[in-house]
Amino acid sequence: MTNSTHANAAPHDAAVYDMTALGRQARSASRLLMKASGQAKAGALRAMAARLQARRDYLQEQNGIDLAAAKAAGLAPALIDRLTLSDKALSTMAAGLAQIADMPDPVGSLTASHIRPNGMRVAQMRVPLGVIGIIYESRPNVTIDAAALCLKSGNATILRGGSEAFHSNKALGTIIQEGLAEVNLPAHAVQVVGTTDRAAVGQLITLTEYIDVIIPRGGKGLIARLAAESRVPLIKHLDGNCHVYIDAAADPGLAHDIAINAKTYRYGICGAMETLLVHQDIAARILPRLGASLAARGVELRGCERTRALIPSAATATDEDWGTEYLAAILAIRVVNSLDEAIDHIARWSSGHTESIVTENLSAATRFQREVDSSSVYVNLPTCFADGYEYGLGAEIGVSTNRLHARGPVGLEGLTTLKWVLSGEGQLRG
Repeated sequence: MTNSTHANAAPHDAAVYDMTALGRQARSASRLLMKASGQAKAGALRAMAARLQARRDYLQEQNGIDLAAAKAAGLAPALIDRLTLSDKALSTMAAGLAQIADMPDPVGSLTASHIRPNGMRVAQMRVPLGVIGIIYESRPNVTIDAAALCLKSGNATILRGGSEAFHSNKALGTIIQEGLAEVNLPAHAVQVVGTTDRAAVGQLITLTEYIDVIIPRGGKGLIARLAAESRVPLIKHLDGNCHVYIDAAADPGLAHDIAINAKTYRYGICGAMETLLVHQDIAARILPRLGASLAARGVELRGCERTRALIPSAATATDEDWGTEYLAAILAIRVVNSLDEAIDHIARWSSGHTESIVTENLSAATRFQREVDSSSVYVNLPTCFADGYEYGLGAEIGVSTNRLHARGPVGLEGLTTLKWVLSGEGQLRG
């Protein structure tokens, strides 16, 4: 919930909303969370899950205020669907909380130690990042997911959701704080910003004394603004302009099925294939059948000249197509001369998210995984596997295209860091 000192302040008035106070409270809570037991954190998450179910009417009443405003504003049906706290959505959120509660606690785990010649034992211990600010758009489920992951990994968090979900997020913040109180964890371990004024975001991303990292989840506009203005380090998720390359040594049937799955599993996810690259030696065997299969599924195709010679119904692709994350039933296709040309195309146009090669050639697979510089690089798999659950990480906060400090799906370990821990028996340095 918001800072209690501003309980009577207008929720949309950033001038009276002290973000520094939230930062100070979060820093204090983070020190308490560092010593919180795994049992206490799991207990809080289970208490939150129970309250999501028990307080369903209250949550849906508050969500209804947001839905009415969204419909009046003419928000797209897909966005309204994301905003809706249906019975199913609340049950899914509760199940997610229970799953995170059951996951191993990463905090305090040790790497393998080694013993120095003088007998000192050297290892590293996994510890929380500290205080995480999360800025996101209209999905209220992110409020629960982000709070749960940060709490489980021992981090205090400040959550600033989109204005479309303002009342929903405040209500979810109440549920979260009730769960914390049940196991005597600090109330300020999770704080929901109580204003929709964009100035609050500007304040949050400059609180270097209190905030250790900012994680944005949203569109390109939000990410670009934060990247330009934030003084706090970001773990950012850029767009997912993902590629599948069908090599000359690919099995045609396998390549067909992987490409179909990569594009049509779900169009709106960041791991959806947006560009298909096909080696010239196999293009004539692959593209006519694949083009027909994609067209039958309603996918609009845009291709280079060689692609259009094999799929006449395809529109002409432009440079804009190569650089676009469609998040829709649209696919760009290019025929390339070689593996080198495929790697060069990806280096030029990829957002660094997820790429895949389909091949039976071990050398080509090895080169692709070594030379393609994206956060995830696959062999003989569709790019839609880019998801923390599929990696065995459980829930994730997003897919980072950063190189530091976390890259790819960011789960519990991605919300921690390491410190060195040394033990001895009084050794002195000579």
